[in-house]
Amino acid sequence: MSVRTLFLGRLIGFFCLLYGLTMFAHKQATVAAVTSLLHDVPLMFILGLIGLITGLAMVLGHNVWRGGALPVIVTLFSWSTLIKSLFILFLSPEAESRLFLNGLDYEQLFYFYAAFAVLLGIYMIYAARRSQARQAK
Repeated sequence: MSVRTLFLGRLIGFFCLLYGLTMFAHKQATVAAVTSLLHDVPLMFILGLIGLITGLAMVLGHNVWRGGALPVIVTLFSWSTLIKSLFILFLSPEAESRLFLNGLDYEQLFYFYAAFAVLLGIYMIYAARRSQARQAK
């Protein structure tokens, strides 16, 4: 497995794990922040640009669709980051709010999203460490 896959696997894994844990710790604050954020047009534009460059960098640097679960998950995460940032940049603020808050039932499924992030993070960290240990042998 490539060094880039292992690095991105750990990076994305730790991000998901830590963000998911903070979601569990601060549900109301997270929901309020996301709701507020979606109504702040200039900040959403800046976040869309940051997501765009991040997504493009990950897709251009790691577009691997075979070799096990970890490389594919890293690639899916990269593409989802790129696509989400394009939605943020091209949709109107009202459409963004409808999609991200209502369409995805953010508040109702909050604990599902938090648990998914934690479990994904744990898996990615474990898979990257395991692959790295195998390569060291």
